[in-house]
Amino acid sequence: MISKVFLDHPRSVNETYFEHFLFALKFSAVLGLAAFAALIHAFIPAMCEKTASRIVAQLYERTHNRGK
Repeated sequence: MISKVFLDHPRSVNETYFEHFLFALKFSAVLGLAAFAALIHAFIPAMCEKTASRIVAQLYERTHNRGK
């Protein structure tokens, strides 16, 4: 059960548990920045016009072929 919960997915993307932990932690921080940029854009439309969408596109590029 421990292997299924903690190790199967990281192995599926060729990472150890800790490599995957750090990747996911950084990913969540960058998503937080994207969310903050979108929030700023909501209040001031002239600011951060493409920041959130650019960040999301970059994150997608980093993740869509992992483990293949």
